[in-house]
Amino acid sequence: MDAGRSVGAPADADTGGGPVAEIRGLRVVVDGRAIVDGVSLRARPGRVTALIGASGSGKTTTGLALLGEYPAGAHVTGDVRVADGGRVGYVPQHPAAALNPARRVSALLTDIARAQVRRLPVRQRRAAARDRVLRALAEAQLPDGEALLRRYPHQLSGGQQQRVVLAQALLLGARVVVADEPTTGQDALTKGRIVERFRAVAARGIAVVLLSHDLDVVRALADEVVVLRAGRVVESGPARRVRTSPRHAWTRELLHGRTESTGPEEPAIGPPVPRGREPLDDRTESPPPGAPAGDAGQPVLRVRGLTARHRDGARGATVVLRVPELDLYPGRSLAVVGRSGSGKTTLARCVAGLHRDHDGEILLDGTPLPRSLRDRSRGRLAAVQYVFQDAHAAFDERRPVVRQVARTAVRLRGADEDTASREALTTLARLGLPEDLAHRRPGRLSGGELQRAALARALLARPRVLVCDEITSGLDTLTRRGILDVLTALVRGRGDLSLVLITHDLDTAALAHRVAVLDAGELVEQGPAAAVLTSPAHPFTASLVRTTTGT
Repeated sequence: MDAGRSVGAPADADTGGGPVAEIRGLRVVVDGRAIVDGVSLRARPGRVTALIGASGSGKTTTGLALLGEYPAGAHVTGDVRVADGGRVGYVPQHPAAALNPARRVSALLTDIARAQVRRLPVRQRRAAARDRVLRALAEAQLPDGEALLRRYPHQLSGGQQQRVVLAQALLLGARVVVADEPTTGQDALTKGRIVERFRAVAARGIAVVLLSHDLDVVRALADEVVVLRAGRVVESGPARRVRTSPRHAWTRELLHGRTESTGPEEPAIGPPVPRGREPLDDRTESPPPGAPAGDAGQPVLRVRGLTARHRDGARGATVVLRVPELDLYPGRSLAVVGRSGSGKTTLARCVAGLHRDHDGEILLDGTPLPRSLRDRSRGRLAAVQYVFQDAHAAFDERRPVVRQVARTAVRLRGADEDTASREALTTLARLGLPEDLAHRRPGRLSGGELQRAALARALLARPRVLVCDEITSGLDTLTRRGILDVLTALVRGRGDLSLVLITHDLDTAALAHRVAVLDAGELVEQGPAAAVLTSPAHPFTASLVRTTTGT
C-alpha cells in the first residue's frame, strides 16, 4: 500500500488520548536502500514522542512523513494518517531553508496571521494580525519582536531563525508539531526556555514529535521514546523506562555515548573517545616567549576595534557586535561562546569576509583583510575557510558532493581535476564518508554526513584559519565526538592551522586553548579556557557555567 498523508482519521483519533497522527509500517526506499524500514509511532494530544538515533538513522525522514513529504524518487509503503482537519507544523533543523531570504520576518509571519483575522472588520485586521504575530514571537522565546520584524532571515542567528519558524507553526494552529532538533545551536540558557516552550505547547493539547540527538532535552520533554538505528526501530516505550532500563544494546550505547560498535552505516571517525578529553592541543596556551616576528609568537589572526552592524533599510543600521581586541595564534584554538543572537556568527562572518558592514580591522599575519571576500586574493580566500552551521544550505543540490569538495582545490590551489578528485575522496574517507556516499548528491546524505563533507571541502583549501560555526550542534553524541576527534587531530598534526570554534556548548569550548564570551553583542570576557570556564570573572559567563553544570 502506498503511504500518503491520509485525510481520514484513525478510529480512535478523537477519543480523549487517541492519536492525532499515526505512522504504521513506514518504509522509504531511495536508490535501492531503505532509509526508513517498518517504522510505526503514534502522536497523541498533549504528549511528546521523541525519536532518537545517530545521524542518518531516519529521524527526519520519519518526521517529514507526517507532512506527506519524502525524498525525491523515493518508493514509499506503509500508512501515514493525520486526524481529519489536523494541521501539522514543522520546525526544521536547518531553519534558513524554511524562510524566504528576500522577505522580512514581518512579512513571513503576517501572511499567516492575516488569514486568521479575515472575519474581523477591515479596520481591525491589521492591528489584530500584528498582535497575533508578536504573541507568537513571544511564545517562541523571541520577546524583542518589534526589532526582529524589520530584519531579514540572514540578519538573524541560527537560533533566532529556528524560533521564527516555531512562531510560524504556532500561528498556523497546528495540532501536531514536528520539531527537528529544535535546540540546535542554542546556548544552555535559551535551550532551557525552548524546553519550557514545548512543554507549554504540549500542555495546550498539541502533539509534539521531537526529533533530537540532545538527550538532555529528550529527558526533559519526552513522554514516549522511539529509538532508531539504520532506519529501523530497535526499541520504544515510556521515556523513563527506556532511559533507566534500556533493553537493546544500541540504546545503551547511544544513551551512554560510547563509540564502540557503531556499525557500518555510521563509521566512527578516529579512536574511541575517553570520558576525560584532552584539549585540542596539549601545548601551552601562551605563545613561546621571545619568539621572533612572523614565527609562532605572532598572532595569525587579529581583530582590532571591530564594530559590526545590521542594516534595517530606511531606519538605518543597528550595532550588533563590538570586539575591541581578539587574537588567535598559529596552532591554537579559540572558542567563541554566548547565547543565541549574541553576535557569535556575525564575528565569524566578519572574519570570513561574509559580513562587510563593519568598522575596525581584521588582520591576517599582520596585514588587514579586505572586508568582502570578493576583494580577497585567492591566497587569502584559501587561508581563511568557513564551515557553516547549516551544511545543507552550503551545497548545490544538483551536483555530487565529491565534485563540490574537489572544486575547492581546483579554484583556490590550482590543482587539476583528477588530482583534486583523488584528494577529495581521500579526505572524505578520512572523515568517515566512503566513496559510495561521496558520489551522491547532498540531499541523499544525512546531516552528519553532509557536515563531514563541508569540513572536507574547507580542508582542501589547506587553510591557516578554520572557522567552524556550530558544526556539531545538530549532531548526535557519537557523531559529534567523531567530528571533534577530527578537529583535535588536525590542530595537533598541523602546526600552522588555527581554529575558531563558534559554539553554545561549554563542553566543546573547554577543548579550546582560549575562550571569548559574547553577550548582547559585547565581548565581556576572554582568556585561557580553563580559567574562564572554572573561575569566570563576568556575571554573564558565570550564569552560563551555572546553567550548564546545574549548580
